Amino acid sequence: MQPYVIGYIVLGVVAVIAVVIANQFGRRAGRRSLQQRLTALSNRLGVEAPDDAGMEPVLSHLEKVAGDAAEAVTEASSDAIRLRRALDTLTQGVIVCDENGEVAFRNARAVALMNNRHGDALAAQAVTELLENAWQEGSAERTLDLYGPPRQTLAVRTRLIDDGRRPLGVIAIIEDVSERRRLEEIRRDFVANVSHELKTPIGALGLLAETLTVEPDPEVAQRLASRIHAEAFRVSRIIDDLLDLSRIESEEAPPREPIYVNLVMAEAVERVRSAAEQRRITIELDEPDPPIHVVGDRRQLVSAIHSLLENAVTFSYEDTSVQVSGCQADGEIRLSVSDTGVGIPTRDLERIFERFYRVDHGRSRSTGGTGLGLSIVRHVASNHQGRVEVDSREGEGSTFTLVLPNPPEYTA
Repeated sequence: MQPYVIGYIVLGVVAVIAVVIANQFGRRAGRRSLQQRLTALSNRLGVEAPDDAGMEPVLSHLEKVAGDAAEAVTEASSDAIRLRRALDTLTQGVIVCDENGEVAFRNARAVALMNNRHGDALAAQAVTELLENAWQEGSAERTLDLYGPPRQTLAVRTRLIDDGRRPLGVIAIIEDVSERRRLEEIRRDFVANVSHELKTPIGALGLLAETLTVEPDPEVAQRLASRIHAEAFRVSRIIDDLLDLSRIESEEAPPREPIYVNLVMAEAVERVRSAAEQRRITIELDEPDPPIHVVGDRRQLVSAIHSLLENAVTFSYEDTSVQVSGCQADGEIRLSVSDTGVGIPTRDLERIFERFYRVDHGRSRSTGGTGLGLSIVRHVASNHQGRVEVDSREGEGSTFTLVLPNPPEYTA
């Protein structure tokens, strides 16, 4: 309760006592003494005191004080409720302790974070220690790594609360920085990977060009020029894929229009047909019949299917085939690319959609792969509220399926 509210109540009680005593004994000196004390108390509390013109003004004053006190209590209660509701909307956890060190308040987010069944003991212990440190040092901070599952990273900050004269309590702010930490790690890995991927071909280009300038043999010079062309093409591929990935990531809500799945599949097949023919790989296209629609961005969908086809051709054996099929089932559209190539080890299945991740680094580089194709597929699926499914066994081949929602109003 606010101090001024308590003051009003105390003043009211004193006024009642004054009335009772004055009426009981009727002594002028006693009334004068009580009146002086009532005036002194009024001045101390910053309120107007009644005059000494009889008991009626005192009673009126008492009634006013009681009304003000009730109004103040109601206002204080409303402020407290409003403050609690506001703190409950915060994404950070808030814990407030009083001057005795007892928890006076914790918002809904703090309750949820502290009651995490995997990390509650560690989190609660850390928060308790930091609150104690804040009493001694004025503030304290710590970052907690809770390995879950799910894995979480909590940043806890505590600070002493005072009014300039004495401590009133301590407050703890608990923030879940797991997503921020994950994004920072992705950014660091991305910068490191881009630097590494570009450094290799650019270094090769410099070395080849230096050798070519002093090479007198025309045949050797021709081979060096061919190598320079291949490395330049590799750099161009990496940059093109980076630009595609950046564009797709930035288009979280791409333009939506009904598109024939058959046309998306056919365009992707045509893009990769030349590379397939060079390795004597047959592409078998099984289009849905009758044709079906999907709602989305045609350019993104073609890029996704093309990336899956390119990987299938790259990691298939020569004189084999790659199957591309599409169907509609259970309210979804499923676009699959299957091969009988080298397959993917089970240990790598969870990481194949990471940027620049390669199962076989030597083979990927020798075939000109950039390690960005499956990242593009994943982002396209996410942008279309879909998903990517993988079924692969090492040495037996892989099947990647792009699953997209099929709104009823666009069903053919």
